[in-house]
Amino acid sequence: MKRGGFHKGLRGFWWLTLGFLYLPLIVVMLFSFNASNSAASFTGVSLRWYRRLLGNDAILSALGNSLLLAMVSSLLALMIGTLIGYGMYRHRHRKLGWLIVLIYLPIVLPDIVFGISEMTFFVKINELTGLLSPGLATMTIAHVTFQVPFVALIVYSRFVGLDPTLFEAAKDLYATPRQRVQFFMLPTLKPALISGFLLSFTLSLDDFVISFFTAGPESATLPIYIWSAIRKGVTPEINAIATLMMAAVALAALTSLVLSRRRAAS
Repeated sequence: MKRGGFHKGLRGFWWLTLGFLYLPLIVVMLFSFNASNSAASFTGVSLRWYRRLLGNDAILSALGNSLLLAMVSSLLALMIGTLIGYGMYRHRHRKLGWLIVLIYLPIVLPDIVFGISEMTFFVKINELTGLLSPGLATMTIAHVTFQVPFVALIVYSRFVGLDPTLFEAAKDLYATPRQRVQFFMLPTLKPALISGFLLSFTLSLDDFVISFFTAGPESATLPIYIWSAIRKGVTPEINAIATLMMAAVALAALTSLVLSRRRAAS
């Protein structure tokens, strides 16, 4: 009886946790279809806010900036972070404590400190050279800076989990450096590379503080736009775009699950 009660308690706690996580999202999705401009009462179902969203050039521009920034910065972070992760593994027997500290620093620093330091750096560079005025370029550099450590640690952990003799075996089979990369390292690192890219993309798309301090007047991202909009109150248009983003994430997760199951079945 006691064990059964314990399991029932765990089940109840599980459902409470799910409700705590997902009920606010369901409320946002529900009110995105609200017929009236109210965040307190639901008066009926309507698609008017989605139509207004598609006609709102400011929101679409901010969404485009967010996607472009996330894509470019994630690709750059993936390339740089992979090289750093491989270098950490290749020279893991050396005393690289200082390097580990430098890699962890952008992760543990508060975003506001990191954002202010990036802004100060870009302003000083712009004063001295006329380059790096606030905009998507400075935002990309700032995002790559905090994305690289995550990718490097993911790639490094993947390398550490490999049998070191596999590298020697590839050499013994007379594989050239290019062949070792193409036929051994890239297929082996594929899960880590995909994870690093998706994590970087998510971090960039979600970031507000660092983007806020490094953005220019024409490079507002979606989080910056939403922050400026909710100071006047949350409108159903914000709910609508949040619903579309949640739907896109759910679709991507479902697609990944289906592809992984098909790959496992084959």
